[in-house]
Amino acid sequence: MTSKAVVAPRSQPVGAHHGAHDSGAPNPGAQTPSAPDRTALSGARRIVVKVGSSSLTSIKGGISEEALTNLADALAHKRNAGTEIILVSSGAIAAGLAPLGLDKRPRDLATQQAAASVGQGLLMARYTQAFGAHGVTVSQVLLTADDFMRRSQHTNAFRALDRLLNLGVVPVVNENDTVATHEIRFGDNDRLAALVAHLVRADALVLLSDVDSLYDGPPSQGAKRISHVAGPHDLDGILIGSTGKAGVGTGGMATKVEAAGIAAGSGIHALVTSTPNAAAALAGEDVGTWFSVNGARKPIRLLWLAHLASVQGTLVLDDGAVQAVRDRHTSLLPAGVAAVKGRFEAGDAVEMVSADNTVIARGLVNYSAAELPQMLGRSTRELGKALGRGYDREVVHVDDLVLV
Repeated sequence: MTSKAVVAPRSQPVGAHHGAHDSGAPNPGAQTPSAPDRTALSGARRIVVKVGSSSLTSIKGGISEEALTNLADALAHKRNAGTEIILVSSGAIAAGLAPLGLDKRPRDLATQQAAASVGQGLLMARYTQAFGAHGVTVSQVLLTADDFMRRSQHTNAFRALDRLLNLGVVPVVNENDTVATHEIRFGDNDRLAALVAHLVRADALVLLSDVDSLYDGPPSQGAKRISHVAGPHDLDGILIGSTGKAGVGTGGMATKVEAAGIAAGSGIHALVTSTPNAAAALAGEDVGTWFSVNGARKPIRLLWLAHLASVQGTLVLDDGAVQAVRDRHTSLLPAGVAAVKGRFEAGDAVEMVSADNTVIARGLVNYSAAELPQMLGRSTRELGKALGRGYDREVVHVDDLVLV
């Protein structure tokens, strides 16, 4: 989602320096005519809740016992009332900073991994204690982007999470920061939470942070809370706030809006609000910003391809191929490829663009960048005869292609 929105903590409004809405720009997201139906939360069977680092930790103080306990109280109450809860929790790297004597979040991957390795155990120990006070068992589940890329792995991940939920456990999910590389990282746990919600077929996704809602401008200037987003158009012309001042998070509100959009676009209601509002949100009260479903559920691989895949190259399509891929949703054939850019191997993710460089789709390519030039503009039948079996396939099969 490319639109932008200004946000502010309920207790500490954002000042004008965070940016007002564009001059003369419409603000259709300020209020929508019809109130959203939040029974998807109050009566949900299965909910994914994501909490950010800034809500649980600080650089100087490590894990906030009060914040973590209050969150666990709200989630355990909901779990004991019969709702299955999965908690996607940031905070491992932040929790590891103080024990390692670090005064800020490290930029290099190796030190981030070291901090995560120390902090993850501390975080889980606190969760075990806090949920245990309510008779609720928690488990640790660490995931990487690879677990959503390969069918066998995401099937196993679903099976494990589903069984834990059936046993009454609250799985605590985090990215496996200790082993993840720059190339396969989620980048933030907001998108991870959206994919987990889709993976486990959740009824709703709740994204918690240190801000209570989206706003249509700086609250100090009389801005209104955006209570309901029916679709991406509701945020046209709105500016988005960035990561907060705590200095321990990575996403900011932009990634929460993006994650809520991913969920809503794939059949899952989403709510963005502050961590102190967790209990009210789970009860279906009118807090935060509600994102209504605006699309159907999609295969998990296509969600990964659309939102997480590392693009290795570009295929320039002719006008006929653009129409076939975009309008008729067909496979991409060699005859429709006008040019190849980048270095990639068979199986890599590539972007498909029109002659004016407008991105049409992403897909997993069946040939390397070295193989494709000799194939351009030729039919699969001709290629099969000239180059042999294996060259009579699509460049990108429709099952491995997603429009963007």
